[in-house]
Amino acid sequence: MPSKRFKNLPKNTSTLKSSEFKNILLEVKKNCTTKFDESIDINMQINHKQKKSEINLRTIVNLPAGSGRKIKVAVVCEEGKSSQAKDAGADIVGGDDFIDKIKNGDLNFDKLICTPSMMIKLSKLGKILGPKGLMPNPKLGSVTDDINKAVSDAKSGQVEIKNDKDGNIGLSIGKKSFTDDKLVKNYNAVLDTLEKEKSNNTVKGDLIKNIFITSSMGVSYKLKLPKNI
Repeated sequence: MPSKRFKNLPKNTSTLKSSEFKNILLEVKKNCTTKFDESIDINMQINHKQKKSEINLRTIVNLPAGSGRKIKVAVVCEEGKSSQAKDAGADIVGGDDFIDKIKNGDLNFDKLICTPSMMIKLSKLGKILGPKGLMPNPKLGSVTDDINKAVSDAKSGQVEIKNDKDGNIGLSIGKKSFTDDKLVKNYNAVLDTLEKEKSNNTVKGDLIKNIFITSSMGVSYKLKLPKNI
């Protein structure tokens, strides 16, 4: 049964005429009627089925205003780099001992970073880390010797963009408590990243089919599609 709070939210909002992000954002925030700081979420569908190929996006975007989430970052590295990882702000740091813990199901972290020399050992845990989306990836900057940058990016608001088998992408761009300007900056950063990905993947036609915005406990609104993406 829907709660009384949910019953009081606007009905059939996803069928309304699409509008610009900043205009819709005002309505989305009005619907954040829970007691906690709801996240502002974007859901997109892309044209992933191409004539001669299928588009599978997997990239990262650094949200300029941050994500509003506290990210628990773990680092797998050589003993000589442990101090560097801790100084960078990593919450968990370890080598072979930590890999054994992961092997036994200890996944008490949100982001995993690994140095290239340790990746050979960690790669054997693909069946454990892969399904959780935790396997480090050089393309996403999580397999690197630059531990300082990787940890800083993860902590400051780096978000992964990845479509599922049906071409859907979902991500949070901040919190209700963020100013409108901060959320606009984060949203534009996502669009800029997708525009670059469109060029890199030589997509035929538009990459994005639909974009919807909602809050974590709110209702969905359709956004006006950006040009050239």
